[in-house]
Amino acid sequence: MSITSKKDYPLTSCFPYSLEQLQVSYCRLSRVDMRMLTLKKLRKLDLSNNHIKKLPATIGDLCCLAELVLHNNHLEAFSTALCQSTLQHSLQYLDLGQNKLRALPIQFCQLRELVHLKLDDNEMLCLPFKIGQLSKLRFLSAARNQLPYLPADFRRLSLENLDLFGNPFKHPNPLDHTIQLKFPLTLLEMASRAAVNYRIPYGPQLIPAHLCQDLEVSKTCSCGKACLNFYIQTTVSMNLHHVSHTVVLVDNMGGTEAPVLCYFCSLTCYSEFLDKCLQRGR
Repeated sequence: MSITSKKDYPLTSCFPYSLEQLQVSYCRLSRVDMRMLTLKKLRKLDLSNNHIKKLPATIGDLCCLAELVLHNNHLEAFSTALCQSTLQHSLQYLDLGQNKLRALPIQFCQLRELVHLKLDDNEMLCLPFKIGQLSKLRFLSAARNQLPYLPADFRRLSLENLDLFGNPFKHPNPLDHTIQLKFPLTLLEMASRAAVNYRIPYGPQLIPAHLCQDLEVSKTCSCGKACLNFYIQTTVSMNLHHVSHTVVLVDNMGGTEAPVLCYFCSLTCYSEFLDKCLQRGR
Protein backbone atom coordinates (compact mmCIF):
# COMPACT_ATOMS: atom_id res chain seq x y z
CA MET A 1 0.00 0.00 0.00
CA SER A 2 1.30 3.42 -0.94
CA ILE A 3 -0.07 6.74 0.35
CA THR A 4 1.70 9.85 -0.91
CA SER A 5 -0.63 12.70 -0.06
CA LYS A 6 -2.39 13.85 3.08
CA LYS A 7 -5.83 13.76 1.47
CA ASP A 8 -5.49 10.03 0.85
CA TYR A 9 -4.47 9.21 4.41
CA PRO A 10 -7.08 7.07 6.23
CA LEU A 11 -8.37 8.83 9.34
CA THR A 12 -10.95 6.34 10.57
CA SER A 13 -10.37 3.00 8.83
CA CYS A 14 -7.58 0.57 9.81
CA PHE A 15 -4.75 -0.61 7.61
CA PRO A 16 -5.19 -4.19 6.31
CA TYR A 17 -3.60 -6.55 8.82
CA SER A 18 -2.09 -8.65 6.03
CA LEU A 19 0.04 -5.75 4.74
CA GLU A 20 3.70 -6.58 4.10
CA GLN A 21 4.69 -3.21 2.59
CA LEU A 22 3.47 0.23 3.59
CA GLN A 23 4.56 3.62 2.30
CA VAL A 24 3.19 6.78 3.88
CA SER A 25 5.07 9.79 2.48
CA TYR A 26 4.36 13.51 2.09
CA CYS A 27 1.53 13.29 4.62
CA ARG A 28 3.03 15.71 7.17
CA LEU A 29 2.96 13.11 9.92
CA SER A 30 4.47 14.43 13.14
CA ARG A 31 4.48 11.01 14.79
CA VAL A 32 4.14 7.35 13.84
CA ASP A 33 0.49 6.29 13.68
CA MET A 34 -0.05 3.55 16.28
CA ARG A 35 -2.30 1.69 13.81
CA MET A 36 0.81 0.91 11.77
CA LEU A 37 2.37 -0.85 14.74
CA THR A 38 -0.34 -3.54 14.73
CA LEU A 39 0.78 -4.77 11.29
CA LYS A 40 2.77 -7.78 12.46
CA LYS A 41 3.44 -9.05 8.90
CA LEU A 42 4.99 -5.78 7.77
CA ARG A 43 8.35 -6.27 6.05
CA LYS A 44 8.86 -2.75 4.68
CA LEU A 45 7.80 0.52 6.29
CA ASP A 46 8.49 3.75 4.41
CA LEU A 47 7.70 6.93 6.34
CA SER A 48 9.96 9.22 4.34
CA ASN A 49 9.26 12.91 3.74
CA ASN A 50 7.20 13.60 6.84
CA HIS A 51 7.72 15.62 10.03
CA ILE A 52 8.37 12.79 12.50
CA LYS A 53 10.50 13.86 15.48
CA LYS A 54 10.55 10.69 17.58
CA LEU A 55 10.19 6.97 16.99
CA PRO A 56 8.09 4.87 19.37
CA ALA A 57 9.85 1.90 20.92
CA THR A 58 6.96 -0.30 19.75
CA ILE A 59 8.33 -0.21 16.19
CA GLY A 60 10.64 -2.84 17.60
CA ASP A 61 7.65 -5.17 17.99
CA LEU A 62 7.33 -5.48 14.19
CA CYS A 63 9.19 -8.78 14.19
CA CYS A 64 9.24 -9.20 10.37
CA LEU A 65 10.44 -5.67 9.56
CA ALA A 66 13.42 -5.85 7.19
CA GLU A 67 13.32 -2.33 5.67
CA LEU A 68 12.75 0.93 7.52
CA VAL A 69 12.87 4.17 5.54
CA LEU A 70 12.78 7.41 7.54
CA HIS A 71 14.45 9.72 5.03
CA ASN A 72 13.70 13.45 5.33
CA ASN A 73 12.06 13.73 8.73
CA HIS A 74 12.94 15.67 11.92
CA LEU A 75 14.52 12.85 13.93
CA GLU A 76 17.05 13.91 16.55
CA ALA A 77 17.72 10.47 18.06
CA PHE A 78 17.48 6.73 17.41
CA SER A 79 16.49 5.08 20.67
CA THR A 80 18.38 2.40 22.55
CA ALA A 81 15.12 0.45 22.90
CA LEU A 82 14.90 -0.02 19.12
CA CYS A 83 18.49 -1.28 19.03
CA GLN A 84 17.65 -3.93 21.62
CA SER A 85 14.31 -4.98 20.11
CA THR A 86 13.43 -7.76 17.65
CA LEU A 87 14.88 -5.51 14.94
CA GLN A 88 18.21 -7.08 15.93
CA HIS A 89 17.12 -10.19 14.05
CA SER A 90 15.17 -8.74 11.11
CA LEU A 91 16.30 -5.24 10.06
CA GLN A 92 18.50 -5.26 6.95
CA TYR A 93 17.90 -1.83 5.38
CA LEU A 94 17.76 1.42 7.34
CA ASP A 95 17.53 4.89 5.82
CA LEU A 96 17.95 7.73 8.32
CA GLY A 97 19.12 10.27 5.76
CA GLN A 98 18.22 13.95 5.91
CA ASN A 99 17.28 14.18 9.57
CA LYS A 100 18.84 15.99 12.55
CA LEU A 101 20.87 13.16 14.05
CA ARG A 102 24.14 14.05 15.77
CA ALA A 103 25.04 10.56 17.02
CA LEU A 104 23.73 7.02 17.35
CA PRO A 105 23.66 5.05 20.62
CA ILE A 106 26.40 2.55 21.45
CA GLN A 107 23.77 -0.19 21.27
CA PHE A 108 23.08 0.63 17.61
CA CYS A 109 25.65 -1.99 16.58
CA GLN A 110 23.43 -4.71 18.03
CA LEU A 111 21.44 -4.42 14.77
CA ARG A 112 23.78 -7.00 13.30
CA GLU A 113 21.59 -8.02 10.35
CA LEU A 114 22.02 -4.59 8.75
CA VAL A 115 23.25 -4.75 5.15
CA HIS A 116 22.42 -1.22 3.98
CA LEU A 117 22.72 1.90 6.20
CA LYS A 118 22.09 5.46 5.01
CA LEU A 119 22.99 8.43 7.23
CA ASP A 120 23.48 11.16 4.62
CA ASP A 121 22.66 14.81 5.30
CA ASN A 122 22.45 14.71 9.07
CA GLU A 123 24.56 16.48 11.70
CA MET A 124 26.59 13.40 12.69
CA LEU A 125 29.67 14.19 14.78
CA CYS A 126 30.72 10.54 15.05
CA LEU A 127 29.83 7.10 13.78
CA PRO A 128 28.99 4.28 16.21
CA PHE A 129 32.01 3.37 18.36
CA LYS A 130 31.69 -0.39 17.68
CA ILE A 131 30.63 -0.10 14.04
CA GLY A 132 32.88 -3.04 13.16
CA GLN A 133 30.36 -5.33 14.86
CA LEU A 134 28.05 -4.80 11.85
CA SER A 135 29.68 -7.72 10.06
CA LYS A 136 26.92 -8.03 7.43
CA LEU A 137 27.00 -4.34 6.46
CA ARG A 138 27.84 -3.90 2.76
CA PHE A 139 26.51 -0.44 1.85
CA LEU A 140 27.23 2.59 4.03
CA SER A 141 26.62 6.22 3.17
CA ALA A 142 27.18 9.08 5.60
CA ALA A 143 27.84 11.94 3.17
CA ARG A 144 27.50 15.59 4.12
CA ASN A 145 27.70 15.24 7.89
CA GLN A 146 30.11 16.78 10.43
CA LEU A 147 32.49 13.84 10.89
CA PRO A 148 36.04 14.94 11.89
CA TYR A 149 37.34 11.35 11.86
CA LEU A 150 36.22 7.71 11.83
CA PRO A 151 36.10 5.34 14.82
CA ALA A 152 38.96 2.87 15.25
CA ASP A 153 36.54 -0.03 14.74
CA PHE A 154 35.87 1.21 11.20
CA ARG A 155 38.83 -0.87 10.02
CA ARG A 156 36.88 -4.07 10.67
CA LEU A 157 34.18 -3.32 8.08
CA SER A 158 33.99 -5.19 4.78
CA LEU A 159 31.88 -3.08 2.43
CA GLU A 160 30.89 -3.10 -1.21
CA ASN A 161 30.09 0.61 -1.41
CA LEU A 162 31.09 3.52 0.84
CA ASP A 163 30.16 7.20 0.56
CA LEU A 164 31.63 9.71 3.03
CA PHE A 165 31.73 12.71 0.69
CA GLY A 166 31.50 16.20 2.13
CA ASN A 167 32.62 15.64 5.73
CA PRO A 168 35.09 18.07 7.41
CA PHE A 169 37.73 15.41 8.04
CA LYS A 170 40.74 16.63 10.01
CA HIS A 171 44.21 16.12 8.64
CA PRO A 172 45.73 13.19 10.60
CA ASN A 173 48.96 13.85 12.50
CA PRO A 174 50.44 11.06 14.65
CA LEU A 175 52.26 13.67 16.73
CA ASP A 176 48.97 15.40 17.55
CA HIS A 177 47.72 13.24 20.40
CA THR A 178 45.65 13.17 23.56
CA ILE A 179 47.28 11.56 26.59
CA GLN A 180 44.93 10.23 29.23
CA LEU A 181 47.20 8.00 31.27
CA LYS A 182 47.83 7.61 35.00
CA PHE A 183 50.90 6.15 36.67
CA PRO A 184 50.47 3.67 38.09
CA LEU A 185 47.21 2.55 36.51
CA THR A 186 44.25 2.33 38.88
CA LEU A 187 43.26 -1.10 40.16
CA LEU A 188 39.93 -0.71 38.37
CA GLU A 189 41.65 -0.05 35.04
CA MET A 190 43.99 -3.02 35.44
CA ALA A 191 41.13 -5.34 36.41
CA SER A 192 38.98 -4.10 33.53
CA ARG A 193 41.78 -4.59 31.03
CA ALA A 194 42.32 -8.13 32.32
CA ALA A 195 38.61 -8.93 32.02
CA VAL A 196 38.65 -7.94 28.34
CA ASN A 197 42.06 -9.40 27.46
CA TYR A 198 41.33 -12.78 29.04
CA ARG A 199 37.66 -12.77 27.94
CA ILE A 200 36.40 -13.21 31.46
CA PRO A 201 32.58 -13.48 31.48
CA TYR A 202 30.76 -10.58 33.11
CA GLY A 203 27.24 -9.24 33.42
CA PRO A 204 25.00 -7.05 35.59
CA GLN A 205 24.38 -10.05 37.85
CA LEU A 206 28.13 -10.14 38.65
CA ILE A 207 29.32 -6.51 38.59
CA PRO A 208 27.62 -3.07 38.63
CA ALA A 209 25.85 -2.14 35.39
CA HIS A 210 28.04 0.93 34.81
CA LEU A 211 31.14 -1.28 34.80
CA CYS A 212 29.51 -3.52 32.20
CA GLN A 213 28.96 -0.46 30.04
CA ASP A 214 32.62 0.53 30.39
CA LEU A 215 33.75 -2.95 29.35
CA GLU A 216 31.46 -2.90 26.31
CA VAL A 217 33.19 0.20 24.94
CA SER A 218 36.76 -0.85 25.66
CA LYS A 219 39.35 0.37 23.18
CA THR A 220 41.95 -1.82 21.47
CA CYS A 221 45.60 -0.81 21.42
CA SER A 222 47.79 -1.41 18.37
CA CYS A 223 49.39 -4.25 20.38
CA GLY A 224 46.02 -6.00 20.52
CA LYS A 225 45.38 -5.41 24.22
CA ALA A 226 42.51 -3.48 25.76
CA CYS A 227 42.41 -0.08 27.40
CA LEU A 228 39.38 1.64 28.88
CA ASN A 229 39.65 4.97 30.67
CA PHE A 230 43.41 5.45 30.40
CA TYR A 231 45.04 5.60 26.96
CA ILE A 232 46.77 7.72 24.32
CA GLN A 233 44.64 8.75 21.34
CA THR A 234 45.70 9.99 17.92
CA THR A 235 44.54 9.72 14.31
CA VAL A 236 46.08 7.99 11.32
CA SER A 237 45.23 8.12 7.65
CA MET A 238 43.47 5.12 6.10
CA ASN A 239 42.76 4.43 2.44
CA LEU A 240 39.06 3.65 2.38
CA HIS A 241 39.61 1.00 -0.29
CA HIS A 242 40.94 -1.15 2.56
CA VAL A 243 37.36 -1.54 3.83
CA SER A 244 35.27 -1.06 0.68
CA HIS A 245 35.39 -2.28 -2.91
CA THR A 246 33.85 0.94 -4.24
CA VAL A 247 34.54 4.31 -2.61
CA VAL A 248 32.89 7.61 -3.47
CA LEU A 249 35.55 10.34 -3.40
CA VAL A 250 35.85 11.97 0.02
CA ASP A 251 36.32 15.46 -1.43
CA ASN A 252 36.50 17.42 -4.68
CA MET A 253 40.25 16.77 -4.84
CA GLY A 254 39.76 13.09 -5.63
CA GLY A 255 40.77 11.81 -2.20
CA THR A 256 39.91 8.34 -0.91
CA GLU A 257 41.66 8.61 2.46
CA ALA A 258 40.17 9.57 5.81
CA PRO A 259 41.46 9.91 9.39
CA VAL A 260 40.79 7.03 11.76
CA LEU A 261 41.14 7.10 15.54
CA CYS A 262 43.96 5.03 16.99
CA TYR A 263 44.49 4.08 20.66
CA PHE A 264 47.54 3.02 22.68
CA CYS A 265 47.48 1.39 26.09
CA SER A 266 50.90 2.70 27.16
CA LEU A 267 53.72 5.10 26.34
CA THR A 268 55.73 2.11 25.12
CA CYS A 269 53.15 1.21 22.46
CA TYR A 270 52.82 4.84 21.37
CA SER A 271 56.61 5.22 21.11
CA GLU A 272 56.87 2.09 18.96
CA PHE A 273 54.13 3.48 16.73
CA LEU A 274 55.98 6.80 16.32
CA ASP A 275 59.21 4.96 15.48
CA LYS A 276 57.42 3.10 12.68
CA CYS A 277 55.97 6.37 11.38
CA LEU A 278 59.42 7.96 11.29
CA GLN A 279 60.88 4.95 9.50
CA ARG A 280 58.17 5.09 6.84
CA GLY A 281 58.82 8.79 6.39
CA ARG A 282 62.50 8.33 5.58
